[in-house]
Amino acid sequence: MTTPTPTTVTSSQASARFAEFTVIDVRTPGEYAGGHLPGAHNVPLDRLDEASRALKDAGARTPLLVVCASGARSARGCAQLARLGIEAATLAGGTSGWAAAGHPVERPAGSRSTWPMDRQVRLAAGSLVLVGFLAGAVWPPAYWVSGAVGAGLVFSGVTNTCGMAALLAKLPHNRPPRNSTSFQETLARLAG
Repeated sequence: MTTPTPTTVTSSQASARFAEFTVIDVRTPGEYAGGHLPGAHNVPLDRLDEASRALKDAGARTPLLVVCASGARSARGCAQLARLGIEAATLAGGTSGWAAAGHPVERPAGSRSTWPMDRQVRLAAGSLVLVGFLAGAVWPPAYWVSGAVGAGLVFSGVTNTCGMAALLAKLPHNRPPRNSTSFQETLARLAG
């Protein structure tokens, strides 16, 4: 089996062919609820393997367009799908670039806007480093908190993974609203 090569499409290219795509949003349910491309299906990045059969079925009918907030997670998602033999394209600039280009974004009624995950990680990591630094002035072993966060960020950069993002994704504000489509319903819709 040959591995498909992920491709990147711009907002204008995606807009011109939008009806052809099945759009897969790989952000957390909370981020997705804050605004997504019209008709996008929410399949969080950490659940792509679980959704592989439904995504393969959807991809056999129409091309898959994978999106996130900025394009970084969707690129990783496309690479992950390629390893599973599923062809997909990523949207350059993500939902942010799409909206900035003036294209429509759907926001479910009653949903609240959640910060993008990369911003949540920067806030959490920066806060932990600052607390470790300040607490270290009173109790020197607390400096290790700052060191551990720094080591985690280095590991994250080297491996292109983020344990802090995985933890933050489980917080209540990153969970889907009660009235949202369940993951199982999404898989059924994708499978056709």
